[in-house]
Parts: sequence; C-alpha cells; structure tokens
Amino acid sequence: MVNKNKIYLSSPHMSGGEMKYVNDAFNENWVAPLGPNVVDMEVTLAKYCGVKDAAVLNSGTAAIHLALIILGVEKGDEVIASTFTFCATVNPIVYQGALPILIDSEPGTWNMDPVQLERAIRDRLQKGKKPKAIIPVHLYGMPANMTKIMEIANRYNIPVVSDSAEALGSRYMGKSAASYGKMSILSFNGNKIITTSGGGALLSDNEELILKARFLASQAKDKAPHYQHSQIGYNYRMSNILAGIGLGQMEVIDDRIKARRYNHFYYKETLGKFEGITLLEEPDSAYFSNHWLTGILIDPEITGVRPGDLIRDMESMNIESRLLWKPMHLQPVFSHCPAYLNGTSERLFTQGLCLPSGSNLSQEDLDSVVTAISRSLKNANATQKKYVPTYNPVRILANMRAVL
Repeated sequence: MVNKNKIYLSSPHMSGGEMKYVNDAFNENWVAPLGPNVVDMEVTLAKYCGVKDAAVLNSGTAAIHLALIILGVEKGDEVIASTFTFCATVNPIVYQGALPILIDSEPGTWNMDPVQLERAIRDRLQKGKKPKAIIPVHLYGMPANMTKIMEIANRYNIPVVSDSAEALGSRYMGKSAASYGKMSILSFNGNKIITTSGGGALLSDNEELILKARFLASQAKDKAPHYQHSQIGYNYRMSNILAGIGLGQMEVIDDRIKARRYNHFYYKETLGKFEGITLLEEPDSAYFSNHWLTGILIDPEITGVRPGDLIRDMESMNIESRLLWKPMHLQPVFSHCPAYLNGTSERLFTQGLCLPSGSNLSQEDLDSVVTAISRSLKNANATQKKYVPTYNPVRILANMRAVL
C-alpha cells in the first residue's frame, strides 16, 4: 500500500518552543547576525558539548573552513580527512589551496581507520610533507575511534578538527564527540538532529581560537573608529533569528536523540533477523551514537537484492531512502588526491543504505519502512533472483590506488 504522506529520510522536527525566541528577536528588533539569541546559543552549545566556547556560524562547512584558516593551512599544504564522508568535509581544504589526503574507514565504526591514518602520516613525512591537520568524521552519529586517532595525532603533533556535523549528542568514552580535538564542528542543516534551517558551529576548549573565529566570521573588522581590515574576513555568522530557532531546538535535543535511537533499535529488532542484513552498531560501551541516520548493509549474494532495489521498492510506497556516501576518492573532483585505502569504504558504498530516521517518524511510518524492505527480501528469496555482484573484492584490491 502506498503511504498517503511521504516518509522522509530525515526531515526537520520543530517543537513549537522555537517561536518564543524568534518572536523575541522580532519584538526587540534583533534581526541581524548578532544579538542575545546568538550569545545564548553559543553558551548553550558549549555547555552541552563540554567545551569552553563556541561560535555559531551559517554552516558546518564555514566552521571547517575557519578552523583550517586558524590552523594556518595554506596553498601547498596537506590535510588528512576521511574519504567516507560528505564533500563538505573536504571542500574547505581545497578552498585553502591545500591537498586533501584521504583515509579509508575501519569496518567497525565506518569512520577513519587509525591504521591507514598512521600509514598516511608516515608516508607523507617520508615524502617531506607533514600534514597540517587531521579531520576525522563521526559518520551518521557514530563516534570515530578517537582514542587511537588522538594518540596518533599527538605522537606526530598534528592538530585534529573533529567533524561532528552529524553527531550532536553522541559520546565517546563518556565525552561529547564534539569535545575531541583542538577544534570541532557541528551542522544544523535542515536534516540534522536539530536544525536552525541552515547553520553550524565551531567549538574549542581554547577560547582564543573561538574569538579568532568570530573575528574572521564577521568580515575581520579591526578595532578602529572606521572600517579597517588587516586581513581577509568572511560573512559566516549565524543570524539572531536562526539562533533563536536553535535555542528552541536545544530544549528538546535529548528527546530527539531518544527518538532516533528508538528508530535504530526498532530496525535492528525487525530487520536484523534477515540473513544478509547488518546495521551500523556501537562497537562497545565506549561508544554512544545519536543514530542520526540508521545505516544498513545488504549482502546481495545472500539476500538477492541490491540497495538500489530497496530504494526503488520504497519509492513505490512513497518512502525516501538513500545510498551511503560515495567515497571522496571515487569523486571526479578528488580523483587526483592521495588515498590510503583498505577497500572498506567502497564496500560500504556498494552495499549500504540509509533508512528513514527522523525523530518525527510515527510507529506506523517505521512499520511501513520495515514492511517495504521485508517484502522486497521475501520476494527475492521466493523467486530465487540471481544477482551478479558489482562489488568485487578482488577488483578493489587489484585497483587500490598507488599512494602518491
């Protein structure tokens, strides 16, 4: 049966409490990229994430860009980043004229593989290029293995910028995922666990770095009785109105996390029974994921279906889903970048799918998703559909890019 109302992958979920802050901004005429909502949002985020300070900005991309500027990344430098991520993690490296060095995933978390990370650092050093920064990603809300990543980063004295765009509320070793590294970033895009429509934040325990970020994000205006600029600045600040939306959203953040985690465990209970279906799980008690999106892997040789088959079948029932990220080293725009690979991200891309995970999904919605997938799997088994896999481990190993 086709659902009357579309079931989205991850749609905005307003509480109603946001309007108080928005109305205050209008009533007090704080309709500008500054104001009390901005200040309060920064204080609220810093406290929630367990860091000393935060700067709210117009996007998570802007936050990464400012972090790289503050770390002195320039033309000709190299910056290490996860390959299995959205392009917004890597694009700011190119903004600075630097070269992305791409690192494959570990199977357990789908995040940056510490083994490949250290391999890359050693190889770059041997080639006379010390990376200026490392950007691990907490993908789909799952924290990266920050114990090992930070050990490696500290050993080679390379600063870490933690991409927590998808991980507000996630924890690793009892600490906010956004508290790791010299700086970290958040995103409040419309599909995130909370939203300000569009927006992001840069966080740090070093308050001087956040002061520098606010300066750069406000067109780098010098303290002078006239408009004076001694360096290039950016129009990256969040508006007071959008910060008001964020304050209202932060009032319900814990409820949003509970809902997303419920979705994940419901999918685990219902879909995990199918042979050939696995979910991205917390590896052990050190990890706490907000499960922003629930990701599954479909083994086509066992199930007889591919992710594309499930997407098509769910679309026929008015349900939105999407493939996992296409790794950056497979993207035409980054095909020239050195990549340190183990085959994991390519396998994930070929076999993976993100399921509807919004905190505003009803039980009926979840049941519809499970019904659609179950029907596809059962039909495939009933007809004994033959599938020739597109993912070939031998091919991937043979085609592993030689490190530049």
